[in-house]
Amino acid sequence: MLQLKKETIALLEDIERRIDPAVEEDFSAQWKDFLYGRFEGDLFTAKRKAVSAPGISLPAVHINDAIDDLELMLQFGLQDVAAQLSTEALSPCIRANYGTGIMTSLFGAELFMMPRHTNTLPTTRAFNDTEVMRGLLEKGMPDLLGGLGQRVFDFGELCAEVFARYPNIQKYVEVYHPDTQGPLDLCELMWGGEMFLAMYDEPELVHGLLRLVTDTYTAFLEKWFALFPIHAEMTTHWASLRHRGGIVLRDDSAMNLSPELYKEFAAPYDAELLKHFKGGVVHFCGRGDHYMETLCSIPDLTGVNMSQPEYNDMETIYRNTVDKGIPLLAFLRARAEADLGREGGFRHRMSVL
Repeated sequence: MLQLKKETIALLEDIERRIDPAVEEDFSAQWKDFLYGRFEGDLFTAKRKAVSAPGISLPAVHINDAIDDLELMLQFGLQDVAAQLSTEALSPCIRANYGTGIMTSLFGAELFMMPRHTNTLPTTRAFNDTEVMRGLLEKGMPDLLGGLGQRVFDFGELCAEVFARYPNIQKYVEVYHPDTQGPLDLCELMWGGEMFLAMYDEPELVHGLLRLVTDTYTAFLEKWFALFPIHAEMTTHWASLRHRGGIVLRDDSAMNLSPELYKEFAAPYDAELLKHFKGGVVHFCGRGDHYMETLCSIPDLTGVNMSQPEYNDMETIYRNTVDKGIPLLAFLRARAEADLGREGGFRHRMSVL
């Protein structure tokens, strides 16, 4: 067990003191009402009945420093929790915050640390080489503790051990799953733009790599959920949303695909993961209206989280989400308010920031 510094202990004790179980139970009950169809309003935002200001102040942790220091990563997350408890609408939560390159680093992709002045999470460099990708397929599933993997699980174990000492934190601060992206995103992050050409030239290779990435994703999160089991009723992800099911998949790369290619190369693997992990949410940036009908036909999809509505035909989005009972989660309030007059409204399935 890591011997924690006095500053970290003081932060933990302050958060433990500030958590009011009655307030957090009520906050969670509001989310459950929304997720299970008992909300009757137009736009949903859970509101904490009471907030509390932090009792201590520590210097902000720089993410570049936290990447190589487990205790600083813990402080980084706990400072977020301390801020979340001082707001009406954010859920107290923490994750192993190592960026978008966690899974790709397992396959040997080079970690790229962002310049310090950006204070931004790292990623990995693409191989940009189809022959390298062919070699990865031949090697099979990588070591789950390779790359950033060991750090992710060490951080999870640290949280489990530390939080066990603080009953309020253990119960009300969710340690949610790390950023494992999604099969299509992971392939593009490793392969680069050549992946899109290979969908036409070598579709069997693309499917083989998607199969490998999906299997690795499953094994990695199974190991994670052995530490922090899926909450069957409701899961927190980011501080801004809660959802039914175990996971949040990222589908940012899908904006580059035609509806036909999305149906062939993305939907089957997403559907498999959503089923395996008892449902979940798909997130995307950019445009997604062109494949929304296929996405929202996945049986275990429990919600959609999107940004940049200005790039989408939102009526197509609404018809395939809220009109079908699939909630839009953590959507932009201003856009939702502007569209509230659409026929049928949002059918009580719109969560806004």
